[in-house]
Amino acid sequence: MRKGTIYNIVLAVIAVMLSVNVYAQQKPRLVVNIVISSMHRNDITRYADNFSAGGFNRLLKEGVVFNNASYNYMQTTTPVSLATLSTGAMPSTHGIISSEWYDYINNKRVSLINDEKEQSIKFSSATGKYSPRNLLAQTLGDALAKQNPQSQVATIAITPLSAVVMNGHKGIVYWMEEQKSHWTTSSYYTATLPDWVENYNQENINQIYKLLRWNPLFSYDKYHNSQVSKIEGIHSKAGKKVDFVGTNAVPDIVTPIQHMQYTPAGNSATIAFAKQVMAKMNMGKDENPDMLNIVLDTPRFIAETFGPESVEYEDMLYRLDKDLEDFIIFAQAQVGSTENLVITITSDHGTSPSYNAPTAPQERFNVMQAEVIINAFLGSQYGNGNWVLGYIDRNIYLNHNLIYEKKLNVADIQYDVATFAMQLRGVSHAIPAEALRNSYFGSGYALKMQNGFYPKRSGDVVINLMPGWIEERTAIRSTSGSMYLYDTEVPLIIFGAGLRPRIEQEDVDMIDFAPTLADIIGIWAPTASEGETLDIK
Repeated sequence: MRKGTIYNIVLAVIAVMLSVNVYAQQKPRLVVNIVISSMHRNDITRYADNFSAGGFNRLLKEGVVFNNASYNYMQTTTPVSLATLSTGAMPSTHGIISSEWYDYINNKRVSLINDEKEQSIKFSSATGKYSPRNLLAQTLGDALAKQNPQSQVATIAITPLSAVVMNGHKGIVYWMEEQKSHWTTSSYYTATLPDWVENYNQENINQIYKLLRWNPLFSYDKYHNSQVSKIEGIHSKAGKKVDFVGTNAVPDIVTPIQHMQYTPAGNSATIAFAKQVMAKMNMGKDENPDMLNIVLDTPRFIAETFGPESVEYEDMLYRLDKDLEDFIIFAQAQVGSTENLVITITSDHGTSPSYNAPTAPQERFNVMQAEVIINAFLGSQYGNGNWVLGYIDRNIYLNHNLIYEKKLNVADIQYDVATFAMQLRGVSHAIPAEALRNSYFGSGYALKMQNGFYPKRSGDVVINLMPGWIEERTAIRSTSGSMYLYDTEVPLIIFGAGLRPRIEQEDVDMIDFAPTLADIIGIWAPTASEGETLDIK
């Protein structure tokens, strides 16, 4: 080999090493993941004219914005999608298909996070026996804590389900207990609350954010939506029609936790507490990258209760925008500059149009009626009995013990029920577990249903509802859990760490979220991750 060739190779190697070293120096000291539950990706641009310059609009202007991010499965509910975000895997791999499922051995419902092995701790209001033991896959926080034990991981949400699933097994988790909305956790994570959290609760700081009256932030003529249920001071102006949908289906907002769930106070209190967690834990103060997850459950409660077309939902976003503006400034000050900081904005799912929207009202799927009809059908075929254990999130669970007792074949019964379920009003597809387990569906609705199927926890028959249809639930106007665009499309923005601001139009599967952040931090992706690392450097 000639001397000049060797010289060029050496220079190339040095150049690569220098570029790697430069990037290593730019690795963030703090990653903040903000999940805004039930937010469709179009919401950020739809309401942008009323957002401040420093909140959502700053993130849109200075971040990497992915315009085509979505989930590629049907079970787009909060625990399922939070697990996808945190693990980088499909539900068919990470194993979380709902907040509950049936145990076919004893015919009892199993909770994803309830755990009698744990104990309630202070401020738990006799609850708090939760753990992540039923989480099968490693989360991003788990991966960071394992690969860099000096790193800190914390997750905050109003509900324990959101907090536990987004966090995983390592670090510290906080959620609001249900009596006074105090912050608490489980004995799985710590034996006692830090003194500063106890003081925070004793001073009842969350209630500072309580809205004694929920008045609109702006004059009504600035709002895009028109449906009103609870917000006060809304009147028809300049010929703009107000659609009062009534308060009979809206829960009375009287308890502290209801104020957190059903009004913008929940977002404000959660973000304020997140600042305290960041400051008290000294997150982002050294070279070991820390991670703070913030799951905002309030938007989901408001979207479900008042509808995504409501003034309540829109006003909540405007108030959240102001909270985000303050939070970004605080987080930047915590670490010194945006070079040391990453903030991500995304959602666990969108939400359906309100079933009772004035322009296009929809019928709803009656779950109890469906269970009775299917049970009666099986009874007429094979004799009376409790054939149907129950229905959970579009999964129909059958009584395997009774099937075996009758010396019947489970797969045959599954196919019978799937065929019969197609006759139910509102059902568009029904696939038996036997087919989902043993067949491969390469595209279309069946692929999305298969991606959300986990054999040990999913039902015997998985159904899909027609577009716009949701399950009938008291005081619920809208919900998620379908494969339709209103549920699967979500916002995705990655801000900070010296990333070049831009808009990306490529299709992004949300299983790419965790491995991409792992690459930014400089760690291996979670062990079950199936996603790709997005090229955003």
